[in-house]
Amino acid sequence: MSKLPYIGLCLLLFSCNFFKPEAKPQAIARVNDAYLFKDDIKNLVPKGTSKEDSIAIVRGFIDRWASQKLLISKAEVNLSDARKADFDDLIKQYKIDLYTKAYLEEIVQRSVDTAVSETELKQYYQANKENFRTNGTLVRLRYINLPKENPRYETIKSKFFDYRKSDQKFWDTYALQLKSFAFNDSIWVEMNQVYSKLPFINPDNRDEYIVSGKSIQKADSLDMYLVKIRAVIDKNQVAPFDYLKPTLREVILNKRKLELIKKFEKEIIDDAVKDQKYEIYK
Repeated sequence: MSKLPYIGLCLLLFSCNFFKPEAKPQAIARVNDAYLFKDDIKNLVPKGTSKEDSIAIVRGFIDRWASQKLLISKAEVNLSDARKADFDDLIKQYKIDLYTKAYLEEIVQRSVDTAVSETELKQYYQANKENFRTNGTLVRLRYINLPKENPRYETIKSKFFDYRKSDQKFWDTYALQLKSFAFNDSIWVEMNQVYSKLPFINPDNRDEYIVSGKSIQKADSLDMYLVKIRAVIDKNQVAPFDYLKPTLREVILNKRKLELIKKFEKEIIDDAVKDQKYEIYK
């Protein structure tokens, strides 16, 4: 059997498909020569949105799209050539800045050493601690808040003010009877945290309560607060090392990143000069 009829049939089918017009995207709005298509809003409305809200969301989107198109066309006609040239330069520079920043961030992320030892933190702190002064008062304290009528109040109070790590089992037993508590008085906290946890202390009376070594028993209509102030650092004093550790780590890492970027920029310049890709004409 001849293959020619078979080949002719294939060509015919191919020709039919080739000349068949492609389905055009469905336009839903037009501004001058710009079109907004149905596919452009297919994920705009969240599932479960009512019909009325859906219509409002879509109409609002279309109106904003039209407004932008109309405004840009007006701007292109009415802005001076000089101003448009300035904006074009800014756009070009913005693209350069975005690309280079993203590339340098990838280089830094792949290359920078993120391990910072305790020794390095302490050395940096000692060399620069005068630059790290407190913006407000810092406090080390422990506290408990318990119902006023707790039957074991006297025992709890005694254990609290004579606090010992060996009493951990006692506190594990009675923790559920406390409304809130914080026993770790080695951590420095800011005054806004104190105000939120101990509402009887406020900016007006803070000097009465926030005193190093002070023991506090304070009752309101329902609760009893027991507080022990361990230490206080006033505003504009050198911040303690333990409080600054997270900040010091970030400072050291940022310093490493900047040094790495400077080194990388120098290397690409040197390599370009070596490969004769970069030269300055005299």
